[in-house]
Amino acid sequence: MSNNEGATMEVELTPEQKQAEERRILTEDLNRNVKFLERGIAASEVHYIHRALRTVLALRKRLQPEVLAEIIAGYASPSNQKTVSDCLSSILEALGQQRPAASSTAKVCEPEVCMYFGLLAQLFLLDAKEFERGAQLSNVLVAMVSSTQRRTLDSVVSRVFFYYSRFFEVSGHLSDARTLLLNALQTATLANMKETKAMLLTLLLRNYMHYKLYDQAERLAAKTTFPADAPNNLLARYLYYMGRIEAIQLNYSQAQMHLLEATRKAPSNAATAGFQQMVHKIYVIVELLMGNIPERSIFRVPILKKPLQPYFELTQAVRVGDLAQFQDVVRRYQEKFLEDQVLVLVQRLRHNVIKAGIRSISIAYSRISLRDICIKLHLDSEEDAEYIVAKAIRDGVIDANIDHEKGYVKSAEIHNVYATSEPQHAFDRRITFCLNLYNESVKSMRYPGGDHRKELAYADEAIKREREYAHELENEDFDDDVDGDAMDQDL
Repeated sequence: MSNNEGATMEVELTPEQKQAEERRILTEDLNRNVKFLERGIAASEVHYIHRALRTVLALRKRLQPEVLAEIIAGYASPSNQKTVSDCLSSILEALGQQRPAASSTAKVCEPEVCMYFGLLAQLFLLDAKEFERGAQLSNVLVAMVSSTQRRTLDSVVSRVFFYYSRFFEVSGHLSDARTLLLNALQTATLANMKETKAMLLTLLLRNYMHYKLYDQAERLAAKTTFPADAPNNLLARYLYYMGRIEAIQLNYSQAQMHLLEATRKAPSNAATAGFQQMVHKIYVIVELLMGNIPERSIFRVPILKKPLQPYFELTQAVRVGDLAQFQDVVRRYQEKFLEDQVLVLVQRLRHNVIKAGIRSISIAYSRISLRDICIKLHLDSEEDAEYIVAKAIRDGVIDANIDHEKGYVKSAEIHNVYATSEPQHAFDRRITFCLNLYNESVKSMRYPGGDHRKELAYADEAIKREREYAHELENEDFDDDVDGDAMDQDL
């Protein structure tokens, strides 16, 4: 074997060495994030804090309580606030680690750093299924939030509240968290903590929907305003909950708008596959309830194809207006619809299936008897068929007349849709959406603070010093050359 091949071979580490290397890397990552937090606190710049929080999910997979406890021990300063000191002790107790003694050389722990440590501890306890200990720690963190209100706490606190609610949800006591979330929402609104307010609104809507309290959820949404500059992930979840609430309340046009916006705000990647599937399930049903047929391309997306198979068959039954096929689909996928909590909406589609069947019959036949309609739609009697056709005419589903004496339905002449104002309204809706999307994109742009200007000024000074130094070196070289020429002449 050549030396080059031996140099390129990787050295195999023992399990102890691998563990030590993982601890070292984890310690460096945690310390780097803490420095970002401290820098953001000192400069009052939120984007530094966002930069530290961006790596939380990556740290979650390799978090070790011993390493976190060692870093917390470096902040056991006697100068800490009492609330911060108690919070750090609660974090260590929840992780099963020993509380370190206060040291004069330890750093002072800011509330943001303490909440960051608490957030990491929440993630560890949630993954370890220690729900009771996680709920106790979450209560301590939330109590600390009520006593400390700073703008730089907003991003960290919003995530702490999310896992606070999550612990109560997985333990089956989600209603116990509602009172505190309502009080926290009032506090966040008064303190102008926009991200926390957005998170609390989504958590409360989820809380009400979990117990099917749709009226209370609607009142909460009506009396509050969702922050316009909230992160996209929170806005997508809020729009999804609002879409479900509006669909239950029979406001299908509003529900369609909210769900369509949620599908556009949510990132299209594997990490958000579950959210996209749930949003599209409700969206398909709302489209059908409005009398529209969803585009076939929705059911061809790889991450949606298999989960939306029952809804695809449902769409086919509604499109052709086959009541027997619709009832068969509902019977076969009833458990799936119950699991997705959409069975109530699916059952409402029966009238739409009948309307679709009547519309197809009206287009295919210029005149048809009520008896034939009864047979094609599998209705019980001609009286039911007559009542349903009359209601469809009144609702504007079809343009026809009923001859009650002779017992038939005569369809009116089909008008050209392009001769109406419907295309203009469709273009107007599209233009409005594009303008709103542009305005939201401009509002969501984030610019760095003023710290980069200091760095630029420092860089300019460094460049000037380098140029002066280079100029001095050139002069020195020139002087040496002159002295050398003089010596040659003397010789």
